[in-house]
Amino acid sequence: MTTEKADHGAVLRTAGLRVTSPRLAVLAVVDGRPHIAAEDVAAEVRERLGAVSTQTVYDALRVCTEVGLMRRIEPAGSPARYERRTGDNHHHLVCRRCGRIEDVDCAVGHAPCLHAENDHGFVIDEAEVMYWGACPECRAKDAALVAD
Repeated sequence: MTTEKADHGAVLRTAGLRVTSPRLAVLAVVDGRPHIAAEDVAAEVRERLGAVSTQTVYDALRVCTEVGLMRRIEPAGSPARYERRTGDNHHHLVCRRCGRIEDVDCAVGHAPCLHAENDHGFVIDEAEVMYWGACPECRAKDAALVAD
């Protein structure tokens, strides 16, 4: 599944889930802001719907992740993040300074990272790669500080 806009009600029904206002809002928020933290999802859902418990938002994130409607990523030192881009074994770039996260397609077309040198008997169905560095904006800020 990609982040293309869709009828979120149909997406939920196809996944076998009940259509509820919080689930619809959670899908819409995560569609609009990939790599968003759960507390930010909750804040945006409340802006859309009014009073919604944090537990309701976390439950919607959990169930949508369990059925494959979204993906949870956990960069070291950062809260868990959610995105709607699933099923394509893509990876992520993370800025060490500002925390910006960007998607990166698998390095070679056939998902070579799913073929570990020694799989220890596991059946591998996903690989998670995090590239760490500095984003262009943070590098520009650093260059400006040096120039001063």
